[in-house]
Amino acid sequence: MFNLIRKARAERGFTLVEIMIVVLIIGILLAIAVPNFVNARDSSRAKACVANLKQIQAAKEQWAMDTNQPPTATPTQEDLSPTYIKVWPSCPAGGNYDNIGSLSENPTCSSQLPGHSL
Repeated sequence: MFNLIRKARAERGFTLVEIMIVVLIIGILLAIAVPNFVNARDSSRAKACVANLKQIQAAKEQWAMDTNQPPTATPTQEDLSPTYIKVWPSCPAGGNYDNIGSLSENPTCSSQLPGHSL
């Protein structure tokens, strides 16, 4: 009878080897998932920045058509916002769009990260 109770208690918990295997599997999954998450985040920030730059370029072209400007004209942020862009966009990676450029130039982002340009 004593052996039967002792055997039932021994089978209730996990062994150290089983716990170590579970921790190892979780570690491998994290080693795969974390870099992919970081890459996806950086990619989405770059795509959002490009979308903002396209919005600024479209606003420049609309401003030029409405005010009969030559291709060498350079609008300011005050010319474009709030008439052509309701709220001035900001780069999700921390850059800014101070260099709007002339109509023949693309606007640029101050962020030096890859993918933050037209």
